[in-house]
Amino acid sequence: MSSDTAPAVPRPPARSSAPSLTGAQAVVRSLELLGVTDVFGLPGGAILPVYDPLMDTSEIRHILVRHEQGAGHAAEGYASASGRVGVAIATSGPGATNLVTAIADAYMDSVPIVCITGQVFSTLMGTDAFQEADIVGITMPITKHSFLVKRAEDIPGAIAAAFEVASTGRPGPVLVDITKDAQQDEVPFVWPPKIDLPGYRPVTKAHGKQIQAAAHLIAEATKPVLYVGGGVVRAGASAELLGLAEATGSPVVTTLMARGAFPDSHPQHLGMPGMHGTVPAVLALQEADLIVALGARFDDRVTGKAALFAPNAKVVHVDIDPAEISKIRTADVPIVGDLRDVLVDLDAAFLGATNGTKPDISDWWAFLDGLRDEFPLGYSPTSDGLLSPQHVIQRIGELTGPEGVYAAGVGQHQMWAAQFIKYERPNAWLNSGGAGTMGYSVPAAMGAKVAEPDRVVWAIDGDGCFQMTNQELATCVINNIPIKVAIINNSSLGMVRQWQTLFYNGRYSNTDLNTGHDSIRIPDFVKLAEAYGCLAIRVESEDEVDAAIKTALETNDRPVVIDFVVSADAMVWPMVPQGVSNSYVQYARDHAPTFDEEA
Repeated sequence: MSSDTAPAVPRPPARSSAPSLTGAQAVVRSLELLGVTDVFGLPGGAILPVYDPLMDTSEIRHILVRHEQGAGHAAEGYASASGRVGVAIATSGPGATNLVTAIADAYMDSVPIVCITGQVFSTLMGTDAFQEADIVGITMPITKHSFLVKRAEDIPGAIAAAFEVASTGRPGPVLVDITKDAQQDEVPFVWPPKIDLPGYRPVTKAHGKQIQAAAHLIAEATKPVLYVGGGVVRAGASAELLGLAEATGSPVVTTLMARGAFPDSHPQHLGMPGMHGTVPAVLALQEADLIVALGARFDDRVTGKAALFAPNAKVVHVDIDPAEISKIRTADVPIVGDLRDVLVDLDAAFLGATNGTKPDISDWWAFLDGLRDEFPLGYSPTSDGLLSPQHVIQRIGELTGPEGVYAAGVGQHQMWAAQFIKYERPNAWLNSGGAGTMGYSVPAAMGAKVAEPDRVVWAIDGDGCFQMTNQELATCVINNIPIKVAIINNSSLGMVRQWQTLFYNGRYSNTDLNTGHDSIRIPDFVKLAEAYGCLAIRVESEDEVDAAIKTALETNDRPVVIDFVVSADAMVWPMVPQGVSNSYVQYARDHAPTFDEEA
């Protein structure tokens, strides 16, 4: 070879041509490659092409629900119990719109789910075709992002991007709407796809100066409180929270969405704040001179009248979503970042600022311990001889233990389940916090049991909530998903009835459901559950409570439904009436703690 001859450039190996798949096959293959093992759905004409290749996959279990709302809540329960992305599939039009409630619910509570819907042929869009609905437009305000896919070659990228958006930054729901022609067309399948998300760059690492400023405020505070929200659970930051709490010695309150983020048994835990929070938790926030808000959003159920909330407190606000910071309460130190990383940095900065010594906040703890002694969480016995709902729920928690998963509906039973079950670990408590969606419990418990099959999963439901989605018991029986359902049956829309008692002079307009004691029992929950193939038990006296719960815990070959017939007069206490200062927290009816008007 002559010296001026250029060396031969090695040629890249010939790229094998990408396999050709239909868009529908690409949906299924994309889910497989993303590690999805379980999906919840209901077929229909516009999504039918996807259901054909679903028959061929051995990697994905499809669970056929009885209503699309059930698919959405099941995906939420799956995600909330496991930390993985939940998946729901529905057809166009009413199938897609039936998902809207669950999507809105997931958006409010930052739950990572991906909803895949079929859409009419692209050539028919905008013509009011049969079962056409603009689901992308409908869901735009209640998703992190909504994709409309009209070309088969765009399917892998859209689904991969949907999982990326749903699971990163502040988690949330993402919709992928795919036209029927895109599902049917055949194109080369290329993986991994190029994901193009212009402008989507969640900040995870906080600014060092803000961390230092926060650490100095904590070191100087005499009445600090760690105000812990659901963001700690979503970030998987419970261990880091425990480290910071113990390093600072500060009291901790966990919101409704954060129950379990910090162990209830820990001596620094004051309980849940807010409208139905413990008196120590509510007044600790109100009297604090520093609130360190961690993945919390100062919503109205925690703050009461926002202008009167914690009037003397400086605020450190940590959140991965910059839109939440100073939205309701102006932050003195705003910190944008991933909570797990921020808590590690904040712990180190605090130790540096204090040379490893805890600040002396003994006077603060003396005040808080006094509140704990004077206002312990409790309840009054019923006066009508019927079961106390608080006792029933407390025994479910005690007999099941902290390794169980508890999914509540919405209303009084939700608050009692948040109050009287002791939560020692994150992802054990599932509920609809922001949206307050009746019907959440049974399908969410179903999804949680699919995600965590080795855990005991309870749906703690009200008789009103249960009647909205109990058809998913059929799904549970047929698919061998043995959840336990406790119906707290007060024969009414309990929380609405409580407000009617307190604020509408006992005028019970349209809140009697006729399901419980001394009523016509329509439906009879025992007969209904048996018709679905469940083990059904009715409990009407206190001496039957434990035996029924133990039977449920021992039964794992089918779902168990227990109709606990409770008093309609039981109320949720403590309570802060809506629209007033949290200083007016009532420990029980006509019983409020004394407080400093100037505080």
